[in-house]
Amino acid sequence: MRANVMAAALAAALGLASPALADDMVTTHETQSPFASVIADLEDAVVNRGYVIDYHGHIGEMLKRTAGDVGAAMPLYREAEFLQFCSAVVSRKAMEADMGNIAFCPYVLFAYETEAEPGKVVVGFRRLPAGPGRDEVNALLDEIVSEAAEGL
Repeated sequence: MRANVMAAALAAALGLASPALADDMVTTHETQSPFASVIADLEDAVVNRGYVIDYHGHIGEMLKRTAGDVGAAMPLYREAEFLQFCSAVVSRKAMEADMGNIAFCPYVLFAYETEAEPGKVVVGFRRLPAGPGRDEVNALLDEIVSEAAEGL
C-alpha cells in the first residue's frame, strides 16, 4: 500500500493523472436507472443485510452550494451521494486478521450522475487492498453495489 501512496504522490507532483491507480482502488458499475432509484436500492442493499447506515453524505449538493465560494463555474454532478456503514461481523473478522484493518472502517459506497453524461449513474466503492480479512469486505461491498446497479 505504501507503494500506491508513493505512486500517487509522484503522479501528483509531476502533474500526471493516474487512472490506473484509481482503477485499482475503486470498483464501479454503471446503470441507466434513475439516480433516486439507485441510491434507494443502495440503501436497501445495506439495510436488508442488517447493517445500519451511519451517515448519508450529499457531495453533489455541497459542491453546488460552495461553487461560488471557490470560484468554480462548471457544474460537475447532477447528483452525487455516499453512504457509510460498518458491519460488526465482517469488520471483526477483518480486524482479527490484521489489527491495522481498522483504517478501512467504516465502508463507503457512492453513486453519482454527472452533468456531462445525464442518464448514466455510476455506483461503486473504494476497494480495500487485497489480503486477509479485506477480501471478504471487498466481496460484500461488490455484492451490495451490484445489487443497486441491477435494481434489486
